[in-house]
Amino acid sequence: MLATITGFLADWYLVTKSLHVISVIAWMAGLFYLPRLYVYHAEQVQAGSRTDAMFQTMERRLLRAIMNPAMLAAWVFGLALVFTPGIVDWSEPWPWVKAGSVLTMTWFHHWLSRRRKEFAAGKNSRSGRTYRMMNEVPTVLMVVIVFAVITRF
Repeated sequence: MLATITGFLADWYLVTKSLHVISVIAWMAGLFYLPRLYVYHAEQVQAGSRTDAMFQTMERRLLRAIMNPAMLAAWVFGLALVFTPGIVDWSEPWPWVKAGSVLTMTWFHHWLSRRRKEFAAGKNSRSGRTYRMMNEVPTVLMVVIVFAVITRF
């Protein structure tokens, strides 16, 4: 059974890798865009207004229709790559760096999700400046992940 699974993963490696990259691109797009929406929502929108409702709709749809499925797909295809024979050598530092960064990115995704619920409840307490600063988190993580995977440091 295990030989069948590892054989399947090896045979489908390039397809799995392609689907992983596509999923990560979609996830990253949302991780870059949602905090920007929060900046404008926090700075320029009156709670309870029509604009507030519009922002809440945009934020909810981005999170539920794009970001959540993309994160799930990135994890599924990423784990498939991890279990593909000969792809990851856990004695090297790069997979640990990537794993830690992906876990941090997942934490950030959930942090954004909690902020959306605060906006929906009319209880946002963070400034646009906070969201601007947090908007840098996915960029830093992306740089770390790309360099870890490409250079294998």
